[in-house]
Amino acid sequence: MKIALASDHAGFAVKESLKPLLAELGLEVADLGVSSTDSVDYPDYAERVARSVADGSAEQGILVCGSGTGMAITANKVPGIRAAVAFNEEIARLAREHNDANVLALGARTTAQGTIPDIVRAWFETKFAGGRHGDRIAKIGRIEAEK
Repeated sequence: MKIALASDHAGFAVKESLKPLLAELGLEVADLGVSSTDSVDYPDYAERVARSVADGSAEQGILVCGSGTGMAITANKVPGIRAAVAFNEEIARLAREHNDANVLALGARTTAQGTIPDIVRAWFETKFAGGRHGDRIAKIGRIEAEK
């Protein structure tokens, strides 16, 4: 599976720390930036990942900023993206299982660093449940199409 990965300056160290874990999980990573802690605008990087997932260049995405929120808000503006901020393993599992989330947003400043690998593992170990949840995702798609 190919993963699009990006961060802003606040999430750079976490983004870099995720690369070995993603390789261990057997995932191919496309690093879409940033390459330093120099200040950048997070929407630019969230859009890169979201568009990569939406156009099929990557199957899923991971975004890291200070809180995860700005990245998720931006990514969710791209049709077909369901980005979720996960601050623990349970939220990561529920986002995948119930919401078929395809972009994980992490907060480098708001999530305990030691828990981030567990959150990422939970995300990739969890599959979408379908069923009634699929019906709900279809409703989201209809709302999105009305724009």
